[in-house]
Formats: sequence, C-alpha cells, structure tokens
Amino acid sequence: MAQGLLNKRKPPALYGAHWQWNMVRFAGILTLAVVATFCGVGCAAFQRAGAPAGTPSLPANVPPAEDAPIREAMPPPAAESAIAAPQLEVPPLAFARPPSPFEPGPPPPGPADVAPPPVLSPLDVARVQIMLDRDNFSPGAIDGRWGPNSRAALREWLRASGLPITGEIDQEILRRAPPDEEAFGQHTVSYADYSILRPFPRDWRARAALDLHGHETILELIAERYHASERFIRELNPGLDWPNPPAGTIIRVPKVRPYKRATGSRVEIVLSEKVLRVYDAENRLIARFPCSIGKRAEKRPVGELQIINAAEMPNYTFDPQLFADDPLAAGIDRRLVLPPGPNNPVGVVWLGLDRPGYGIHGTPFPEEIGKTESHGCFRLANWNARKLLEMVAVGCPVVVRPSADLHVAGGSL
Repeated sequence: MAQGLLNKRKPPALYGAHWQWNMVRFAGILTLAVVATFCGVGCAAFQRAGAPAGTPSLPANVPPAEDAPIREAMPPPAAESAIAAPQLEVPPLAFARPPSPFEPGPPPPGPADVAPPPVLSPLDVARVQIMLDRDNFSPGAIDGRWGPNSRAALREWLRASGLPITGEIDQEILRRAPPDEEAFGQHTVSYADYSILRPFPRDWRARAALDLHGHETILELIAERYHASERFIRELNPGLDWPNPPAGTIIRVPKVRPYKRATGSRVEIVLSEKVLRVYDAENRLIARFPCSIGKRAEKRPVGELQIINAAEMPNYTFDPQLFADDPLAAGIDRRLVLPPGPNNPVGVVWLGLDRPGYGIHGTPFPEEIGKTESHGCFRLANWNARKLLEMVAVGCPVVVRPSADLHVAGGSL
C-alpha cells in the first residue's frame, strides 16, 4: 500500500524528458517576447529624443523635443514586422536648468530715480539754515550743524511751501538754498562797533549803573548781528584775533538780509514744543521761531491772550521780590531801572500781554533759547524778536497751548 502511494506521486512517463523540453521552449518564447517589447519602446523614445539618420521616424502626432535637431526621416522599410511595437505618447522633454545656488541672481528691485543722500559739509548745512532764516523759519543760531531745531524748521518750511516733507537735506533742498557767494558776505570791524561794547556785570546794582547794555565783545556783536553762533563765526574765520579783532578786520559772515516781510494776524505758542508761530489773515503759517518758556508750570500763562503794548530797545525794571531765589538780589530793597541794549534782561524788544507781568521779549543769551527757561515770559532770540515786532501790532491775539493737539479757552495750567 505504501509503495502504491509512492508510485502515485511520481510523474507519469508523459512528463519525463518531453516535459523538460516543453519547459525550455516556453521559456525561450517568453524571453523573445519580452525583448521585442522593450526594444520597441526603447526605439520609440530614442527617436523622439533625436535619433540618428536611418532610424524609423516617429508618428506625425508626436512632436520632437524642443532642443533636438530636426533631421529628415528615412523612408520606412518595405516590410514591417508582423508584431508592431506599442506606440506610447511621450511628452516632449524639458531641458530647463534649475538655478544654481552658486550663481548670483538679479539685483533686488528698487526705485531707480532716488538719488543718494548728499555728503554735507558745515557750509552746506549753513546755506540751508540761512535760507530758512531768511524765510522766517528760524533754525536758531546758524551754526553749520544739523540738529533738532534745524530739522523741525525745515519740516515746517516744506509744509508751508507745499513741498514733500522730509526734514532732511537732500539734493533738491541744496538746489533751493543760496550758493556760497550769495549765502555769505563780509563785515569789516569798525570803530563804531567798538563804541557800543560794554562790560556785562552780574551784580544788579552795577548793571543799573550802565548807560547801555551793549555787547561785551566784537565776537558776540558779530554773531548776534548775523544770527549765528560764536563758534561758527570763529570757524568761518580761523586765525583772527578773537574775541576782539582790531578795527579794519574783514570777517566772513552769513548773509541773513534781506529777509521775507510779512504781516501776522495771530500768534500761537506751543509750550511742549517751545515754538512760537505766526499766521496771516488767511491762516497761513508765515513764521516759526524757537522760544523759551517759564520754568515753573504754574507760572506759564495758558489760553487766549492779547498784545497790549510794544516797545523796541526797552528799559527793564528790576523787582527784587521777583528774584527771591537769586543770591545776587539779596540786600536790594528797591526796584532798579536797567538801561536798554541787547544785553538788557528782555533784550531789544518787549511785547506786553494782557496778563500782568507777562510778555514776549528778546534775550542777552540767544544760543540758549529753547534750552533754558524763564520766570514765565516767552523769550526769543533778539533777531527773531525784532522780526515779530515788525509782523504784529497791538491787539494781535496770542494763543498759548500746552501742546499742539490741545485747544484751550482761557486760564492757566
């Protein structure tokens, strides 16, 4: 029984040598079919990529690759194979090279018409400051240095002129500023200049004994007359015998005249900015002057005021009760009258306000305007106080605001 089962598992005689031969034939036929199929596909792809002359052409509905050379197709052979290779729709090959990280790309886009900022010298800055000063948009003392006062003056000048507001000096601003030969002039020191110099005592009694509160030195006189800082006058004129060069000395100075004449209809003072502005009857800004304000907030008049009197080259009445914290006023038991002059405590101009003891006036220290504080009045550089005196009249309203965006009716802080 076991032997019978083993005999059943043996292949019949039919599957002996004949079976092996059939398997070999089947494998050979299968290999030929696979080779024929791959050869057909490979030839088609090779021809689309640009086959050499003599190879069969692609069907008409398959375009050649974009960068492959166009060649003439050879005529097809007379007899084709009985088994045609399958025709595949292969899209044209794209040969766009990806960008290399090692190659520089195109420059970033940017405005082509923007000029580089100019390289400014102190004289360039001074020319712009002179232009602003002539148009009554004072940068303070002309000093050839671009600071906050000059920047603010330029912004307001641009706004009033209807020009783009930058606050910085560019090529267009330099073009509008006067050239060197028009921006600077000469002053010859004279004996008349020396005749109005006076000492500047600190003691109130000694000041009251003077006949004139004149400048102390020629340098101080020249700087104030030409709206400049003393340091800038020295820089314009190196090598001179400062501070008192002899009569006959020729000094280079800013040419601040002629300046624009205008009539103001109202005055506005903004305490937070330490700026006085003048507007005409059509509410156009026609002047902008830096100013000093009261040191103590409760001493600053705020609201709607009015100019009630005006004087040029005024005397000054010293009241010791108003200077109780001044050690130099100790022991003075009466009022003193100080003579007029640029170094008078109120400078060369007084514009009285309808608030007892308050006014707008000049100063003997023009370079400290906006930096130091007063007892309550509004101080301007002497040259700006003179301009304001020409612009306004008695009765002109003066509005004092704590800040530019705060409107007040009347009263004080």
